[in-house]
Amino acid sequence: MDSTGALSPGANIAVLRRARGLTQTKVARLADITVSHLSKVENGDRAATPPVVAAIARAMGVTTARIYGEPFADPSEQGDLLTQLRGAVRRHTLPKEDLLPPAELQAKLQRAAELRAGTKYLELLQILPSLLGEATASALAAGGDATAWGAVADVYGCAYAVAHRLNQPDLADLIVSRQTWAAQRTWNPMAEVGAAWNQAGTYQSAGDYGDGLAVVEQAISRYESGPAQGHESAIALGSLHLRGIVLASRAKDKQATEEHVRKAKALSENMDSDVLRHNLTFGPGNTAFYELAAHVELERPDKAVSSATPFLKAAPAGLGPSRVGRFYIDTARAKLALNDYDGAEETLDRAFEVAPQMAEIHPMAREVLRVLFVSHQRARPRLLRMAEKSGLCR
Repeated sequence: MDSTGALSPGANIAVLRRARGLTQTKVARLADITVSHLSKVENGDRAATPPVVAAIARAMGVTTARIYGEPFADPSEQGDLLTQLRGAVRRHTLPKEDLLPPAELQAKLQRAAELRAGTKYLELLQILPSLLGEATASALAAGGDATAWGAVADVYGCAYAVAHRLNQPDLADLIVSRQTWAAQRTWNPMAEVGAAWNQAGTYQSAGDYGDGLAVVEQAISRYESGPAQGHESAIALGSLHLRGIVLASRAKDKQATEEHVRKAKALSENMDSDVLRHNLTFGPGNTAFYELAAHVELERPDKAVSSATPFLKAAPAGLGPSRVGRFYIDTARAKLALNDYDGAEETLDRAFEVAPQMAEIHPMAREVLRVLFVSHQRARPRLLRMAEKSGLCR
């Protein structure tokens, strides 16, 4: 059995390749990378980046989710809760929960948004199954009330974040379809943008960057064809361009990346700080973080580190742990690429401090950890602590 448990992507590649009886030469040829590159990825001398994972997955005939593996060493920790969430998503028109008083429901919705922004995925997973039913029951009772259906769409957005981060692609796909279903009942273009953002995210996770970009472009076109929404337009369109930055940079399309960066910057230039709407965060700070990540994907780590320097002392206003934690992970990736192992370790440690649950299971955080272990050849206390939290060693 090609068992891939709480391992990093690079380690899982070696397990899956051997289980399929494939040589490094054949996989490297099909993935359009060198044998040396593949060997370094498998041995932990080089991190398996998302585009490389996507290419190798296609070469071996597996999904990217198979390579990313199970993020937790003990799957039972969230397995039962995920089963409950699947049931709630399946019963999208048949909620079994009772109606809650509006104030109580609003408090639970606010709590879900806070847990998502704080990357507290297990805590969020505990409340999502019942909250999905409660929000849907309220919307069905309210008939065509746009605000009620907007709440349902937002809860599905939170559910997508959990499914995506816990490496459940099939569940994420189903959740996006439900989010789109709810968003179309809101008469709110922003809610539909949120659904399109997550839909593009499912393609991003699968390594289908071209199709993801097509989803982004279609969403932008639909939104721009409607009436101007003022400040909301900047958040909606800007968020879509941020998703476009990731997809284009991972596809190694420098021109498209630069175009999405340019448009996002133009939309954020009149904003004093970042704003959160329908689980979308947009503003000058997040735009800068996405541009930094694009430098990493386009193999410009020196530019990434240079642009990260001003934010290492203080994060931009309006950004929560999910975005700040990802900033530290991307900065650690850039420093690792420059062979600044101590800097990568220190920056990754800050990701564990700011967003521990995300850092523990994020595939690129795990890859940086693995390469640092190989490079140091000894158990440094801070590295060992992070690896133990990630389940990479016991």
